[in-house]
Amino acid sequence: MATMIEKKWKIFSLVAVSIFMSTLDSSIVNVALPYIMGEMATDISTIQWVVVIYLLTVSSLLLTFGRLSDIRGRRLIYVLGFLVFTLGSFFCGMAISPFSLAMGRVVQGIGASMLMACSPALIVDVFETAQRGRALGLLGAVVAAGLTLGPVAGGVLLEYFSWRYIFYINIPIGILATISGFFVLKNIPGGRGTGETLDWVGSLMMILGLSCLILCVTQVSVWGIASFRFAFCLIIGCVACVGFIVNSRTLAQPLFDLSLLKIRLFVLPLAASGFLFAALFVVIFMMPFYLTYPCGLSPARTGGIMIVPFLFLLVISPISGALSDRLGSQLLCSSGMILLGMGLVSLMSISPGMGTLSLVWRMGLAGMGTALFISPNNTAIMGAVPMARRGIAAGASATARNLGMVMGVALAGTIFTSSFSHLTKGAGLDSYTPAMALNFMASFKRVMVVGALVAFVGAAVAFARGKGNPIN
Repeated sequence: MATMIEKKWKIFSLVAVSIFMSTLDSSIVNVALPYIMGEMATDISTIQWVVVIYLLTVSSLLLTFGRLSDIRGRRLIYVLGFLVFTLGSFFCGMAISPFSLAMGRVVQGIGASMLMACSPALIVDVFETAQRGRALGLLGAVVAAGLTLGPVAGGVLLEYFSWRYIFYINIPIGILATISGFFVLKNIPGGRGTGETLDWVGSLMMILGLSCLILCVTQVSVWGIASFRFAFCLIIGCVACVGFIVNSRTLAQPLFDLSLLKIRLFVLPLAASGFLFAALFVVIFMMPFYLTYPCGLSPARTGGIMIVPFLFLLVISPISGALSDRLGSQLLCSSGMILLGMGLVSLMSISPGMGTLSLVWRMGLAGMGTALFISPNNTAIMGAVPMARRGIAAGASATARNLGMVMGVALAGTIFTSSFSHLTKGAGLDSYTPAMALNFMASFKRVMVVGALVAFVGAAVAFARGKGNPIN
């Protein structure tokens, strides 16, 4: 018994390292975007691809690697994921142009998708039903720790070194984690896999469909909604999605088990997760630009303010995870979404002349709402499906999360760019001057309005799940 308890906490620690790495990298990159944009002499429409291409890659591959973890075993996918993510970090640090940086982020995204697809399934596989909320809540605290340390570490690295070191710091950690994973994940539940065949057609359809639809969302302001490129991508994306559904219905072992869509406590939490992360990333993407341009803050101060929402995650996530074991997810998740929406509403009234405290409590509302939501929602999703489908569920959960992030970044970038360009008669942030502060703030507030609406719709979706109990 003692050996099994020790084993599951070793597995938890390993999963925590991968979660910490990916969240640390994400929050550092967001803080660094204005500085990467300046060094590479590009604009916000281009630099947003540093975030979007990573999330696009992850979103497109999560279901494939989730299914592969069911088939080939979680150990193989997880260890390879660490290796590829570390290699991608090296490529990003060596990038000499926006294009080469984006390609490095693609490699990083492949590795991250392998890690993300396995992480919740590994935890649910080795922890009993009564302990899953606690374990996933502790993972939420790890997420918070990575997101909290990220802006601070990013601010220090940007202040004294270079943005390239935000990628280089992943390399030694990744090497050690790859070696550790090879030994720690021996003889685990789900470690060998089911031996079924992978649905390659479904995988290609998923990649093509999601890629085209996300391109439509991110490029609509550049191409125009009536353009041939937009129409072509939209049609291809829709056809691929229809093909994916048809393929899933005809195969005995499809990439995604469509019968899972009949489980209300699986489908609605997935949808709510997408809404939450879309609303959250509206804030996460825009705030570094607000703090850097109208406020004129240093990298270190920007990083210090950006940790505020994540401090609440660090404290509240373990508590909300434990509470979900007793109360279920409905009340906690819908309340969290409402708090996030209120945080976005409050950010509509900020101005560069406000004190730090006025900004901190507004961002704190967003962080508190997110912390209430994440752990109970993950527990609901993973507990609603049988063990043989937890790799699929983990992949679907991470896909919903990353699609939400992509949508949030795309909405923020598209709305802000079109509004700012219109108000400044064609000027972009690359030519920002203090005289443009009013135009910046008008565009910023429009983005917050849309983010708040997304959060409140998500609250309704979160509540509609009703009450329910996990399968096992």
